[in-house]
Order: sequence, then C-alpha cells, then structure tokens
Amino acid sequence: MPVTTRRVLLAQPRGYCAGVDRAVQSVEIALERYGAPVYVRKEIVHNKHVVRGLEERGAIFVDEAEEVPEGAVVVFSAHGVAPQVREDAQRRGLRTIDATCPLVTKVHNEARRFAAQDYDILLIGHEGHEEVVGTTGEAPSRIHLVDGPDGGTDLQVRDPARVAWLSQTTLSVDETNQTVAALRQRFPLLADPPSDDICYATQNRQVAVKKIASDSDVVLVVGSRNSSNSVRLVEVALDAGAAAAYLVEDATAVDQRWLDGVTTVGVTSGASVPEDLVSGVLDRLAEYGFGSVETVDAVEEHLQFALPPELRRTAPSEG
Repeated sequence: MPVTTRRVLLAQPRGYCAGVDRAVQSVEIALERYGAPVYVRKEIVHNKHVVRGLEERGAIFVDEAEEVPEGAVVVFSAHGVAPQVREDAQRRGLRTIDATCPLVTKVHNEARRFAAQDYDILLIGHEGHEEVVGTTGEAPSRIHLVDGPDGGTDLQVRDPARVAWLSQTTLSVDETNQTVAALRQRFPLLADPPSDDICYATQNRQVAVKKIASDSDVVLVVGSRNSSNSVRLVEVALDAGAAAAYLVEDATAVDQRWLDGVTTVGVTSGASVPEDLVSGVLDRLAEYGFGSVETVDAVEEHLQFALPPELRRTAPSEG
C-alpha cells in the first residue's frame, strides 16, 4: 500500500500588506519618539494579537478621539477617519498621526471629487465597517451604501445619469464585480472610479488562495473575525473549490477534527496578520502529521508606503 503524504500548501503572498506594516510601524515609532502612552483611535489594524502587543508597549486604544486627553498624541488607524474626526482632534489640540492606508485615502479623495461634481455615490461595502464610516463622512448627503449584489435593488438617486460607484478596499473582487454589474443594470450610465478601489494586497491574497483551494481538502485562513479581508479569504477559498475552509485566530483555534481523513491543508493569512501567527499554525499542523510544507507562489509583491509625514519630519534639536 502506498503511503499517503500529508502536506501543507502555503499561499504566497499572505499576511502583512504595505498599509498594515506602515500603520503598525507608525504606532511603534510614535511610542519610541514620544513615549507612552500613545493613543490610537480604534484598532490600528484588525488583529487582536497586534493590538495586544502594542498595548503591552504602552499604546492605549480608544473608540473616539474625545477620550484622548487634550494635547496628547493620537494615531488614526489604517482604516481612515471622517473629516469630522480630524476637526474634533484639532479643536482639542491633539497631536495627530494619520496612519490611514494610502489606498483608503485614495477612495476618500474619489468620494470628495464625485461629490463636488454633484454625483450620487454608491459605496459598495459593509455597514458599520470603519473604512465605510470614514469614507461616508466625506460626503454623507451624497453617499449610499450598497452591501452586495442585491443591495441596490430599492436604491433611489436624484439623477440616474449622475451616479458613480466606489468600494471598500477589502472586499471580494468577484462579489464586487457582481455588485457593479447589478448596479449597472439599474444605472447604465454608472461612472467608474479612476482606478480599482480594492487594494492590491486584498486582490493578491485572493488570487493566491484560489491557487491552492482546489488542491486542498481544508483551507485555514489565519486572521481575526473583525478583519474583512480575512473573512473574504474563507469565502473565496470555498468558492474556488476547497472542500472546507476555516478562519483561525491562531494555532490554538485549529481543531484536529477538521483534519480527519485529510491529506492536504491549504494555509494563508489576512493582510493584518503577522507571520509569527502563521508559523504557529504550521507548527501545530506539523504536530498533527502535516510536516511537509510547499509554498505556492501566485503574485510578487514589492510595494512599500512611506511613513506618515508627521513621523518623517526631523525632530527639533534639543538645547
């Protein structure tokens, strides 16, 4: 009888994107430069391990800037904020560091531009997500939220000839395309954003998980439940042919029962997940007999973002 090899297919790229890396570095450098505490509005990125590690170093996470003592340092998360948040922070004399991902900033800029041209804006995204809340704040009277292909069925706009669409950056590429197609059925003159809103990292991680899904009996996506792009990876894996797919916060969440009768496990991670959490999952799988790991390359990534300008400025000399 031939011996069945238990193996892991490890998706590449996976894990930290340029925007997440920039945001986490922003908090770390702010702590070094200004000392603890440094306040952070909302979770800097949607990963509990990252947040906990920064808390241990002196970061304090708050829901709103009004919770920050006047004159203190506050970092805005990678997901972006509405203009009102910036105004409130300025009014209270807070020293702000804007760690908004540049790709999210691009969507904010597009929202302002379309609103200035008197368009109704159909924002494809999930209600309550911080990125959607921030983008909507750019033009609240012009933006209509559309959540999925059926989300625009009863939508009313002022002029069907002046309608544009934008999207949250962390959505499923395929579902967003389906939603845009459905909206275009209702609004044939629907205007497109100048470039794709879904971020390069979200797209690349979805391409990578598709590449391993059909060859995997089970796909494990390392990520937090409040991470939109991680949740989407589970959905994409199932749609791409994986027999089963699970979202796991870390190695402790891996259920050995999922591996009964399994020969191939696919592994990837969301864009806000540090690599040590993936390594922990691989170690756990090795304990269960899945010691052979094959990296499957899908797309090369080289993009890096400069730090926020507040952290690029040279500190004034002392004395």
